[in-house]
Amino acid sequence: MELVSFSVSNYRSITTAYKLPIRQSTILIGPNNEGKSNVLRALVTALEVLQALSGRRISAGRLRSFRVDSRDTYYWPDDFPISLQEKRPGGESVFDLEFRLTQNEIGEFAAEVGSSLNGTLPIQLTLGQREPGFRVVKKGPGGPALSRKAEKIANFVAKRININYIPAVRTAEAAQEIVTRMVERQLSAIEDDPAYKVALAEVAKLQQPLLNRLSDGIRDTLKEFLPNVRQVRVGIPPEARYRALRRACEIVVDDGTPTPLARKGDGVQSLAALSLMRQASGDSFAGRQLILAIEEPESHLHPNAIHQLKAVLAEIARTNQVIMTTHCPLFVDRTTIKSNIIVHRNKAVAARSVREIRDVLGVRASDNLQHAELILVVEGEGDRRAVRALLTHCSKTLASALAQGALGIESLQGGGNLSYKLSQIREALCVAHAFVDCDDAGQRAVNKAMQDGLLTLADVQFTVCAGRDEAEIEDLYEENLYSPMLQNKYGVSIQSPKFKGPSKWSDRLRDAFKHQGKPWSEQIEARVKADVAELVESNAAAALNAHRKSCFDALVSALEKKLTTIAAGKK
Repeated sequence: MELVSFSVSNYRSITTAYKLPIRQSTILIGPNNEGKSNVLRALVTALEVLQALSGRRISAGRLRSFRVDSRDTYYWPDDFPISLQEKRPGGESVFDLEFRLTQNEIGEFAAEVGSSLNGTLPIQLTLGQREPGFRVVKKGPGGPALSRKAEKIANFVAKRININYIPAVRTAEAAQEIVTRMVERQLSAIEDDPAYKVALAEVAKLQQPLLNRLSDGIRDTLKEFLPNVRQVRVGIPPEARYRALRRACEIVVDDGTPTPLARKGDGVQSLAALSLMRQASGDSFAGRQLILAIEEPESHLHPNAIHQLKAVLAEIARTNQVIMTTHCPLFVDRTTIKSNIIVHRNKAVAARSVREIRDVLGVRASDNLQHAELILVVEGEGDRRAVRALLTHCSKTLASALAQGALGIESLQGGGNLSYKLSQIREALCVAHAFVDCDDAGQRAVNKAMQDGLLTLADVQFTVCAGRDEAEIEDLYEENLYSPMLQNKYGVSIQSPKFKGPSKWSDRLRDAFKHQGKPWSEQIEARVKADVAELVESNAAAALNAHRKSCFDALVSALEKKLTTIAAGKK
C-alpha cells in the first residue's frame, strides 16, 4: 500500500491545504524557518495515528475512547495555529492522505471490509482537543457505504503501514530505538516456542515469593493509614515480562576499542542511526509499507558520508518510501523534478523546473548550465563540437533538446578533470552522463568518479571499438572522412603500416607521422584532432563507421531515455 498524496491545514504554521504528490522518494526543500519540518512532522503525526488505529471503535466519524496522549505526536496548544486558537477554540488540524493499493490489496480490502475499491483509498484525519476524527472521503455512490465501515477500514490501513521517523538531532538513543525494534521483531518469533514458555514460567516462579513479600510489606504500610485495605498484590503481567526481555539490549561498537554507542561522537551516532535504517527497512513488518521520514539527513555528516548515505536512501526507496527535508543540493532528485517539494512562506508545492529548485536553495549555475537539465560530458573541445553534430543528426529528440538547451555538452579538457566537472554539474542540479575515451586515463577517471559517488554504471559510456585494446572517439570515424585532409595538410598517408594495429587512434597516428618522417607533439595532436572534429561537424551523416559505432548508438539511447525520464518527472 503506497502513500500517493498528502495535505494538511491548520497545523502549526500551515493554515492552507496544498495537495502534495508523494513518490518513492520525496524531498522537501526550502529556506530555513519556512515550514519544511512542519510539513514532514504533520505527515508523521497522521501516519503515527493511523498506525495506532487497529481494533479501535469508531462512531459518527470519531475514534471513541482514543486520545493522542503524547505531546510528541499532537498537542493542541502547540500544534494548532496559535493565531487561530482564540477565534477557534474548538478548531482542529485536518490531514488528508491518499493511498494506492496493489491488486492483491484490492482483493484483501474486499474480503476484510466487504466493499470494492478502484485502487485508491482517500482518508481524512482530524486532530484537536476532542476525540480524533476518521473518515473515508471517497466521492461517488459508494462513498457513504465506505464511511459506515470506518472501523474495518481503519484496521485495514493500520495493519499495512509502518512509519519510521528520524529527527534532525540524531543521538545514540535514535540508533538504540531502531535496534530495539529489530530485536523485538526477532525475539517475538520465539515467544510461541514451548521451551521459551517453560523458561519464562520458571522465571515467574522464582520471582513470585519476592513479589509476595513486597505485596505484604506494602499492604501493612497502607493499613496504617487505610484500615479498610485487605490485600495488595504486586505482579508482573506476562506481556510486560515478554516486553522487557525483548527490549533490553545495548549497542557496543568495536572500531579498535569496544565502546558503547552512547559515548561516541555526534557524527558517529548520527551515521549509526541513519545506516541502521537500511537494516530496519529490510526487516520491516511483513506486508507493511515502510515510510521513512528523515529530517536533514546531512546533519553532522562529512561530505563523503553524505554520498554514501544518498546511496543507502536510494536503495531503501526502491522497495519502500523515503520522505526527507534537506538544504543539501546533493539530495535533490534531478531526474523526477516533481519529487522535490518546495516549501516557501508556509506554502508547499511540487517543483516544476530545476531553475525553481536552484532559486530556493540559492544555487548559482554557470551560464551554460543555467537552462540545461541533462549534461553530457566529453573529453575535449573538439569532441564536444563533433558529438553535438553527431547527436543532432542521429536523433530528433536529442536535436530538439540541444536546440532548446535542455541537453548541454561540456568538455573536460582532459579525462583527469572528470570528478571536478561532475561535482560542478551536481551542484548546478543537473543530471550528468559521461562519454569518455576507452583508455587507461579514462578508466581511472571513471573509477575515481564512481568511488566519489558522482557516477554510476548507468551514467557512462566508453568509446569501445571492436578489435582495439584502447580507443578514443576518432576510432569510431570513417577513415576516408579525414584521409584526404591528412594527406593534403600534413603530408601523411594513413596507408602506412604503422597506422594499423590494435592501439588507439592517436597512438597509431603518432607512429604513422614518425614513420613518414614527420614531427609529432601534443600540440600537433591537438591540431589534427581539431581538424578532424571540424570535418565531422560538416559531414555528420557520413562520419561514423557502421561497424564501430555501437557504443555511440548506446549513448544516443541512454540520453534519450534520461530525457524521457526527466520529462515524465515533471508530470
